[in-house]
Amino acid sequence: MQGPAVFIDAEIDDQAQELRQFLKGLGAEISEEKSTKGIEDDLHKIIGVCDVCFKDNTHSPEEIDAVLNSIVSIIVSIPLERGENLILSFCDKMTKAKETSLARVCLQSLWRLFSNLEVTSPLRYHVYYHLVQVAKQVNQVKEVFTGVEQLKAQFAQCPPSNEQMQKLYRLLHDVLKDSNSELASKVMIELLGTYTSENASYAREDAMKCIVTALADPNTFLLDPLLSLKPVRFLEGELIHDLLSVFVSEKLPSYLEFYKNHKEFVNSQGLNHEQNIKKMRLLSFMQLAESNSEMTFQQLQDELQIKEEEVEPFIIEVLKTKLVRARMDQRARKVHISSTMHRTFGRPQWQQLRDLLLSWKSNLTLVQENINTVSAAQMELAQRQ
Repeated sequence: MQGPAVFIDAEIDDQAQELRQFLKGLGAEISEEKSTKGIEDDLHKIIGVCDVCFKDNTHSPEEIDAVLNSIVSIIVSIPLERGENLILSFCDKMTKAKETSLARVCLQSLWRLFSNLEVTSPLRYHVYYHLVQVAKQVNQVKEVFTGVEQLKAQFAQCPPSNEQMQKLYRLLHDVLKDSNSELASKVMIELLGTYTSENASYAREDAMKCIVTALADPNTFLLDPLLSLKPVRFLEGELIHDLLSVFVSEKLPSYLEFYKNHKEFVNSQGLNHEQNIKKMRLLSFMQLAESNSEMTFQQLQDELQIKEEEVEPFIIEVLKTKLVRARMDQRARKVHISSTMHRTFGRPQWQQLRDLLLSWKSNLTLVQENINTVSAAQMELAQRQ
């Protein structure tokens, strides 16, 4: 076979014959001659055996990339209504590469295909789904997915069906849960948001995964919004919902009591007890900070069940999260709270926010009146002069 430029420069029919000859040379069961049925039949047969490239050790990844690039260039030249099966077949083949270097080549080929399809093409969804699968193989998920908003923007001109998005969200959650638990939580919450009152009862497994992911994520502390999700509501009365409720509004002793009574359940969910305690201590501190502008070290020892020498390191860890603004007075053995994020945001918090805004409005009005008074006095003085 000639160099990569042959695939790029040749006409489509010639590209197809070059591909046939190349794949035949690698041992694929394919004729070297072009099909009498036309380019689509050629491409169907070429894609059917193209994974033979992944078993070949005589060609570099760059050469394999040129071969796959040629296949992509032919695919995108075929009318959309006749190319669906070809694209689905090609995407499936791209998930077959075992070696990392070749899987990266497949990732590039899928991205090339995704980028060259019309933004209104419904087939972009299928290509993207396989892109994520291959990206996981080569640990490059962050190259193809950075967030839910970016994902929605990519499909804005041809939104996938609700069922397709649910399938994609599940895949994204699976590939993210071990490397980026915070983003995995956001994806799972987005997934639960796709269910309605009519079908929320079918989302039991997704809802449980969402709760577990959020509880296990060391950077997720505002858990109250989960309770309003319809699929989560259907879990009321079950242990997983009870555990979520503890993390939403209870303090450390409540969690310890729950764990004492349901140790096997907590462990069966893949949750780490020590990490749960660490998180509950932070949440308990936040709740204490809501109603206490000042706390003694002794109070923290008692409430959080920590030793005297653990108090200062704990406060430092709290401040690192930026959930609470506070100042530690080591001499007086106290911590002074400036502000804290509320664990829940219900009617009392809205009332508190309303009162704060009214106070600001009143203060601004007073400032404006003072400015007007000073301006009037200055004008009067200027007129006298």
